[in-house]
Amino acid sequence: MKIIDGKAIAASIRAELKEKIEKLALKPGLAVVIVGNDPASQIYVRNKIKACAEVGINSYSYELPADCSQKQLEDVLDELAKAENVHGILLQLPLPSGFDAESAMRKIPREKDVDGFSAENLGKLVLHEEKTVACTPLGVMQIFKREGIELEGKNAVVLGRSDTVGKPMALLLLNANATVTVCHSKTKNIKEICKNADIIVSAIGRAKFVTEDMVKDGAVVIDVGINRDGNGKLCGDVDFEKVKEKASYITPVPGGVGPMTIAMLMYNTYVAALKE
Repeated sequence: MKIIDGKAIAASIRAELKEKIEKLALKPGLAVVIVGNDPASQIYVRNKIKACAEVGINSYSYELPADCSQKQLEDVLDELAKAENVHGILLQLPLPSGFDAESAMRKIPREKDVDGFSAENLGKLVLHEEKTVACTPLGVMQIFKREGIELEGKNAVVLGRSDTVGKPMALLLLNANATVTVCHSKTKNIKEICKNADIIVSAIGRAKFVTEDMVKDGAVVIDVGINRDGNGKLCGDVDFEKVKEKASYITPVPGGVGPMTIAMLMYNTYVAALKE
């Protein structure tokens, strides 16, 4: 059994990016827009700004009050869409209640959509013409690649069907020639389905949902969940201590997929700058 060190993989990706960015005539620019003062969102934004500084990306932070209007938010996004020094725009989600996130997201042009959430980028993924892919699923694919985990012909189960993780994750695995089953809150016999999986990617958002009796010996278990257990301690979707005894590879929470998400955001911003 190997515990996958997402921090180490992400650090090596950031080091590679730093070298590539140093050779660019034009420095990539990432604008992060946050509405309100949600503590979790502010931590994410700080981590993103720190990662930008590490790899040599210019970061621009726009903090709007929670009581700003939809128009004020969209005016900022319109300006950033036109700004030549900004190659990527990230709108920190979720927005406070009362905002139309879909309308705001449509203000971000596809080529600056470094989150990979736009309808066009998702559509390209469906057609196996990947342009910009959502950062978390892309980070999981990098884990498979760098750990030498074979996907072709494998049975893969994705737990969760969100537009930001579950669906793009399933499509990436399908495009890598895995046989993919997507499970969600209405799926029956989840345990039986998981027991046949060579690879389980859990993005269901339920603390310790994946138990050892759902995992076959030697399965690869990737935990995308970020939850709090009964004691308020950070944990994933997987009962890590018990499942690790059966898995061949497993990601911890924290320190697994999380650092990869930000590394892929840096990668997507770098790629966006290359298209200038």
